[in-house]
Amino acid sequence: MSAFPSKSLSDNPKPVLSHVEGSAIQNRKLVGIIAIVVAFATCGAVAQAQQPKSLPRIGYLSVLSPSSDSARFQAFVQGLRALGYIDGQSMIIEARYAEGKLARLPELAGELARSKADVIVVGGSTAIRAMKNATKAIPIVMAHGSDPVELGYVASLARPGGNITGLTHMAPELGSKRLELLKEIIAGLSRVAVLTDPGTGGHGPQIRELELAAPPLGLQLRPVEVRAPNELETAFLSMTAGRASAFISLQEPTLDRLRGRIVDLAAKYRLPAVYPNSEYVETGGLVSYSADIIAMFRRTAGYVDRILKGTNPADLPVEQPTKFELLINLKAAKQIGLTIPPNVLARADRVIK
Repeated sequence: MSAFPSKSLSDNPKPVLSHVEGSAIQNRKLVGIIAIVVAFATCGAVAQAQQPKSLPRIGYLSVLSPSSDSARFQAFVQGLRALGYIDGQSMIIEARYAEGKLARLPELAGELARSKADVIVVGGSTAIRAMKNATKAIPIVMAHGSDPVELGYVASLARPGGNITGLTHMAPELGSKRLELLKEIIAGLSRVAVLTDPGTGGHGPQIRELELAAPPLGLQLRPVEVRAPNELETAFLSMTAGRASAFISLQEPTLDRLRGRIVDLAAKYRLPAVYPNSEYVETGGLVSYSADIIAMFRRTAGYVDRILKGTNPADLPVEQPTKFELLINLKAAKQIGLTIPPNVLARADRVIK
């Protein structure tokens, strides 16, 4: 036998925890688990909050160059800002300019369609046609354009019915009003030239409107075509050779970008003219009678806002102008030796001296 008594395992028993002590440990474990869950949830919420919110993308397509289009684009941006949209902060604008080259429009329209824009703003019938061919899904807002029903862009002005809506610069009797102005300004007027580019979308509707308005006024129309900038002076030579006493310039993007040159040639050949928007008169042209095209671009922002907030473009009526402005440039009149009758001057909304 050993000199020392042996010990069994039961001689050193583990300490037995009381019920209260055991419950305390379980509670501490539960609190720890809850803390971990809350921490993960908080981290997830913070991470989600830190993810940048996707900004609306607004496409913008112009036939003009950035410089020629500057006043229109800035008016559109101002309209957006008034509604709370800031470029780079609450939305992103992607602009494309064709620089007067109509052949580039399909390519630029395709780029905007592929850019995943939420809505695309387009100025002018030719650009609208290119954008319409590029997408049937993305909403398109016309900043201005010829008769969209006649051109097949919308089903009706009240119910466009597709992905296109916006504003048109066309209105009943606009062509006849411009011809009437020329008759008031020029005594004995009988022949009027019409400066136009037949390759643009707005050519047909505008020409037809003038052709209907001319006979009742005792006027003969002579369309003079300009398809490229180098044809412009030849067009003016053709006007004088055809004994036109005045001309009307149509609202067409290829002519818009040449407005400075057109105004200069009108002065050179001493031909009075009625222009399709105020930008010509501000450049030095004689007279314009039109809707305020700069204001139209500003109003386009309202259509963009409603579409971004969920309104279907098919349900947004196309807006026609209800107010037209008569602008007269007396400096241009003096340059060609023309006196504007007092009754016409009295009706002018703005006179440039």
